[in-house]
Amino acid sequence: MAVSVAAEWSAIANRYYRKQEIYRMAWHNVELSGHKVACARFGGMIAIIRDDTKIVRLRSEPARPKLLIFRSSGLLVASITWDRPGGRLIAMGWSDEEILHCVMQDGSVFRYDVHGKLLPDKVWFGQECWDQGIMECIIWGNGIVCLTEANAVFCIPDLGSPQFVKLTQLTLEDPPHCMAIIEPQHTVSGSVEVLLAVESTVMVVDGGSIQDQGTTIGPLGKMVASPNGSYVACFTHDGRLLVVTSDFSKTISEFDTQSALPPEQLIWCGMDSVLLYSDDSVLMVGPYGDWTKYTYDEPVVLIPECDGVRILSNTFMEFLQRVPDTTVSIFSIGSTSPGAMLYDAYDHFAKRNAKADESIRMVGSSIPDAVEACIDAAGQEFRMELQDTLMRAAVYGRTFCRRFSKTRIRETCKTLRILNGVRDPNVGIPLTLQQLKVLTLPVLIERLVNEHKHLLAIRMSEYMGLSPETVVVHWAGAMITAATSVPDPELCNLLLEKLKMYSVSYAAIAAHAYRNGRRTLAALLLEHEPRSSEQVPLLTSMGEEEKALGKAIKSGDTDLVYFTLFHLWQKKSPSEFTRAVQDKPLARNLFIAYARQNEPDVLKKFFASIGQLHRVGELLLWEAWAQSKNPVTRQGSPLQGPRIRLIEEAQRLFSHSKEHDFEAKACDEQARLLKIQHELEAKTGKAIFVDTSVSDTIRTCIVLKNHREAQRIRVEFKVPDKRFYWLKILALAYIKDWDALEKFSKERRPPVGFKPFVEACLQEGQTSEALKYIQKLSDPEEKAEAYAQAGMAKEAAEVAAQAKDSEILGRLKLTFGQSTTAAALFDSIRDRLSLQGG
Repeated sequence: MAVSVAAEWSAIANRYYRKQEIYRMAWHNVELSGHKVACARFGGMIAIIRDDTKIVRLRSEPARPKLLIFRSSGLLVASITWDRPGGRLIAMGWSDEEILHCVMQDGSVFRYDVHGKLLPDKVWFGQECWDQGIMECIIWGNGIVCLTEANAVFCIPDLGSPQFVKLTQLTLEDPPHCMAIIEPQHTVSGSVEVLLAVESTVMVVDGGSIQDQGTTIGPLGKMVASPNGSYVACFTHDGRLLVVTSDFSKTISEFDTQSALPPEQLIWCGMDSVLLYSDDSVLMVGPYGDWTKYTYDEPVVLIPECDGVRILSNTFMEFLQRVPDTTVSIFSIGSTSPGAMLYDAYDHFAKRNAKADESIRMVGSSIPDAVEACIDAAGQEFRMELQDTLMRAAVYGRTFCRRFSKTRIRETCKTLRILNGVRDPNVGIPLTLQQLKVLTLPVLIERLVNEHKHLLAIRMSEYMGLSPETVVVHWAGAMITAATSVPDPELCNLLLEKLKMYSVSYAAIAAHAYRNGRRTLAALLLEHEPRSSEQVPLLTSMGEEEKALGKAIKSGDTDLVYFTLFHLWQKKSPSEFTRAVQDKPLARNLFIAYARQNEPDVLKKFFASIGQLHRVGELLLWEAWAQSKNPVTRQGSPLQGPRIRLIEEAQRLFSHSKEHDFEAKACDEQARLLKIQHELEAKTGKAIFVDTSVSDTIRTCIVLKNHREAQRIRVEFKVPDKRFYWLKILALAYIKDWDALEKFSKERRPPVGFKPFVEACLQEGQTSEALKYIQKLSDPEEKAEAYAQAGMAKEAAEVAAQAKDSEILGRLKLTFGQSTTAAALFDSIRDRLSLQGG
C-alpha cells in the first residue's frame, strides 16, 4: 500500500507534491472558459457569471447573464439574473466573511451573501472613480484595490467599514503592465502595498506614497506576492519566471518558460513553488529551477490556499499540495523511519502475520515518534480509509508506549470527524487540517451557520465542547424569516419546543422577529428572556417603554431604569412621561436625582406636570442661590435682575398653597431686600450690600452715615426696636462717632437700656465714653460689673457695697484676678458687710 501512495507523487528537487481529486462536480453544462469565476478561500463558495468580454455560444442559456453560486462540490446554491447597472463587471471576489463583492466599471460595488441575496449596504469608489472608469481590480480577504483608466489607484482598506481612499494618481503615457498587492498583515506599515509594473521597473504605492524600486527586470506581464508577503513571483516579457524579494533587491530564483506569452494565471502553491496556467497545462516550478507539468483537456481555474492550490475544472476539483513530511517519512519507497516501521508492523498485525512482533521491536525506543508521525499523517489525508489505517497504526503503537497521551489521539479523531463532515459533497467545504487551524473552528461553524447548515453546526459545536447558542439563535431567525404564513402564537410554541434544551438569548431571537415585522411574536418570545438587560433595550426599541420600565424596576438595576427613563423622556410627551413614572417611586426618585444635577429645567417641567409647584419653587431658589456664587452676580451687576425674578417666581409658586406661606413670605422679603441692596450699591458705588442680611445691611448703612436708608430698611422689614438699637450702637461705636452715639442715647430712653452703650464703648477702648453711660445704669449689679470691666475697682466695690451683695463682691474679686490691692479692697468690704449682718 505504501508503494501505491507514493506512486501518486511528483518529485521536484528534494520535495514531493501530490494532486488528489476531491470532488466530481455536481453541476452540468458549465464552461469555465467563458465565465468569470471567483472562489472563496478555505474551501468556500464558487461564483460564476458569463464573461461579456469573450465570445461564447449561449446554447440554451438566456441572453441575460446569471450570477450562479455553487458549493465547492458543484451543488447550486443560488441563481440570480444579473441586471446590475454600472457598466461592465470588472472583477468578483469573496471577502473573509464570505461576502461576494462585484466591482463595476463605474466604481459601484454590489455585495451578495452566500445565498445570492443582495446586501443593502452598497459600496462606491466615488465620483472621480466613476468619471475615470475602473480598468483593473484586485479583491483580497478584507479590502479592494482598483486601478482606473486614468492610472489613479483607489483602495477600500477595510470592507467592514467600506470607506474608499485615493492612494495616488500616476502620470504615465501608458497604463501599468500588471498589478499585484501585498496584504496589510504582511507589510511594515500595516497598510496594503500596491505593486505596479511600469515600463522596466516596479512602482510600490503604500499609503499614498510612491516608491520606484529601481529594478530593470521588466517589463513584467504578471506579478503575484507569496502568501507571507516576503517574495514576489514575476513573469517577464521574455518568458522568464523570477522570484524576488518583496523589495525587489534580490533575485531568489530564475526559470525560463520558453514562452513569451504571459500565463492566464500565476499563483503560489504554499511557499515552495509557483504555478503558471496557460494552454490547458499547469506548470509547477520549484525553488531550484526544477519543474513538472500537469496537462488538462479542459480549462481550469487555480484557487490558492494557505497550504496548496485547489484546481477547478468543468468536471472535477483537485487539490495540489506539497506532501507533508510525516507522510513522506511513512510512505516513501524504502523508508526506514519509525513511522514507516510502525505502519508496517500494524499491517502485519492486521493480517495476523508473526512479522508484526519483529517489526515493532525494530522501532524500539522511537515508538513515541512513530505514533506521533502516524497521527500527524492521518490528519493530512483526504481518504478516510487511509485515515483509518494510520490512526489504527497509531493506537497499535501506543500500546507499547504508555507515556503517550491519550488526548492526542482522541483530539485528532475528533478533528478528522469534523473535517470529513464538512468535506461531504452536500456540505462542500474541502478543508485540510492546516486550513482548519488557520480558519479556526468557531469561524468554520459560523460559515456553516451562514450557509444554513444548522444541524451540522450544532452537532459540531456540541461535539467539540463549544456553546451552540449562536447557531441556535441563527436557526431561530432563519425559521422566523421562512415561516411567514405560520401564526405568531403557533410559531412561538414551535420555537420554544426546539429551544428549551438550549441556553439561548430569547431577546436576540425576538429582535429578529421584530425586524421582520412580527411584533406579536417578538413580545411573546421576550416573556421567556430571563435577563432584564436583554429584555429592556428591545422593549424600548419596540415602543413598549412602560413595559420596559416595569421590567427594569423589577430587576433592581438602576442603570436599566435610567436607560428606560431617558428613552421615555425623549419619545413621550411630558404628560405621558409623568403618567408613566408618577406611580413608580424608584423610577420617579431616580429621575429626580438625575435631573436635579443635570437637567433642572426638565425637572421643573416634571414637577409642574404633577402639580408640585412648591418643588418648582425650591428649584428656582437653588438656581438663584447658584447665581449668587457667580462673582459677577455677587457684585450687584445687571445679572442681579434675573436672580430677583427667580425669587419672585418662586414666591408666586409657594403662594399657591397655604402650607408654604412661610416660604412665600421669605421669598418676598428676600426679593425686596435684594432690590434695596442693589440700589444701595448703585448709589454708593460699593459692592458690599448684596447677599448680606437685613441686620448687616442696616449696620453698613449706619457705618456709611446713611441713617435715612437704615431707617427705611428698619421700617420696610419691621426690625424690632431692640435689634435696631443694638445695631446702631455697635455701628456708631465702630466708626467712633461718640457725639452721635451720645445724641442717640438721649433721643428717648433706650429699649435696650444703657448697658449696650457701655459695652460698645469698652469694646472700642473708650473708657471715658463708657463712664457717661455707666452712671446711667440703674441695676447695681450691672453697674458694678461695668466699673469692673472698665478697670475701676474702687467704684465697682462702692457700688457692690451699696447693694450689700457679697456674691457680687466675690465675682468682682475674680474679675480683677491677681491685683492684690483690689482683692484686699473687696475682702475688707465683704468683711464689713458680714459684721453688719451679724
